[in-house]
Amino acid sequence: MVDCKLFDQRLQGQPHLKVYPRKQHCISRKNISPNALKVMARLREAGYQGYLVGGAVRDLLLGGHPKDFDVATDATPEQVHALFRNSRLIGRRFRIVHVTFGREVIEVTTFRGHHDSDPDGDDATPDSHRSRQSDKGLLLRDNVYGTLEEDAVRRDLTVNALYYDAANFTVYDHVHGMRDLRKQSVCIIGDPEQRYREDPVRMLRVARFAAKLDFGIDRGTARAIPDCAHLLGEIPPARLFDEFLKLFMSGYAERTMDKLLELDLLRYLFPESDHAMRRNPQAMALVRAAMHSTDQRIQSGKPVTPAFLLAALLWPVVRELWQQLQTRGEPPAAALHSAGQQVIQATLRQISIPRRFSLPMREIWEFQPRLQRQRKPQEMIQNRRFRAAYDFLLLREAAGEDAGGSGAWWTEQQELPEHQNLPIIHGTDEDEHADRGRRRRRPPRKRRPAQNA
Repeated sequence: MVDCKLFDQRLQGQPHLKVYPRKQHCISRKNISPNALKVMARLREAGYQGYLVGGAVRDLLLGGHPKDFDVATDATPEQVHALFRNSRLIGRRFRIVHVTFGREVIEVTTFRGHHDSDPDGDDATPDSHRSRQSDKGLLLRDNVYGTLEEDAVRRDLTVNALYYDAANFTVYDHVHGMRDLRKQSVCIIGDPEQRYREDPVRMLRVARFAAKLDFGIDRGTARAIPDCAHLLGEIPPARLFDEFLKLFMSGYAERTMDKLLELDLLRYLFPESDHAMRRNPQAMALVRAAMHSTDQRIQSGKPVTPAFLLAALLWPVVRELWQQLQTRGEPPAAALHSAGQQVIQATLRQISIPRRFSLPMREIWEFQPRLQRQRKPQEMIQNRRFRAAYDFLLLREAAGEDAGGSGAWWTEQQELPEHQNLPIIHGTDEDEHADRGRRRRRPPRKRRPAQNA
């Protein structure tokens, strides 16, 4: 890890501004969304400041091509909303404006100030424009508006606190973000422990950006995490699910998992899975294979679903409980159904899983013993969950689970002509066999993309 100085002095005094003119950076307007340029231009025409900020500036400086473009301004959300008919106000904890251009959304935020700049006792200031913190320091509302300099030091990471002015092609750096980009270091702005207490999700952001950028983590930034990690238990489960999507559904899930394990943060999202993966190499191999497969599909532009990754993350826990219930005398199918329910209910205490993902996740699990029985191939292949369950079966076998060679059998069945995989195998009733032989044959359906749950 790279060691950076903390930013306590800059939080207490004035930030150290460095200005980089066009000849000292590689950002070109042709790589910026025309709609983002329009938003900044209209803000300037109305007498406000408008800068490209955050990940877009960072990625442009690294030679990438950002998909999202955020704008920061000194105009209040209400003033921005009044300028753009194609906009809407969203958020309570952080009030922002979304300006929509077809399918593209430009997010516009107002410069934020320090919490001590909040005018306590000033009745003229609306409650919505004041900050609120819990008795433990957790930010409940942060709509205190300030200057560009104050906004820079209020951001999370130095590499995400760079501002680009499209009017004069200049990059403004108040917190040594350019230095940390060159050093390839993820560094929190300000005192790490204080910033984590304000918003514990920042610890997950440190892990996510270190994985995404393949950067190291500043020693001070990492050192404060063990003492603050328990604060993630105070984050609403629904917000943690949103963070789960950002962590694992952006194309670098495998590296992200490594960072979460290294920083001991995964257990605050999936405690039982974290325990199983650390003590069982087979569980670790399965989850890692699922992460790797998801990353490859995203990079290839193929569809993915959180249900598949969630099924892999929780399967080691489900499988162990399933086996325990069977030893107590429960039938296999009932035991698997019960194990799945219990594990999902326990997981929901930490992280919310919407039903649109939990239902296909359970179907993937409950398909596994049916696939291992190697029966009714044509009927199974026609099922809309077959492809995801089949892919999951292959991952299980690759991780070392004994599925009786079912993966190879189902691979072969999909390659056979339809008339060769119609019969039911493994000792099925002869009358049923004959009846199925007389049924009208349907044309083969196209193979669904993997993970199509």
